[in-house]
Amino acid sequence: MTRYRKSILEIINTTEEHMTTEEIFFLLKERFPSVVMATVYNNLNYLYEQGYIRKISLEGQPERYDRNTRHDHLLCRCCGKLADITLSDLSAELEEQVGFHIDGYDLKIQYLCPECRKNSERTAEK
Repeated sequence: MTRYRKSILEIINTTEEHMTTEEIFFLLKERFPSVVMATVYNNLNYLYEQGYIRKISLEGQPERYDRNTRHDHLLCRCCGKLADITLSDLSAELEEQVGFHIDGYDLKIQYLCPECRKNSERTAEK
């Protein structure tokens, strides 16, 4: 694995954030000042295709990247913030329903995060 791939994988695996390509690029640039954005895109695509990381696609937002461990996501319907949540694995139930093996799934539960809920309550009080 190249030094860029190792560093990108380390960045993704050691953060609780769901980082965009641009955010990863700026962190990687601190370690390797000569790195270019195309290198980050190419390495993210490789890491995703090889199953080292997860790609999170949200409508109207840039793709985000996450560690490849079994977990799901809470998505604030107001600000778009993503938070991890660990629920029971539904793979067996889903396979039973569809009648064939599934490779995995990506569950995003929409909610209103505490900050947005607080702001919404303040607005309603006025």
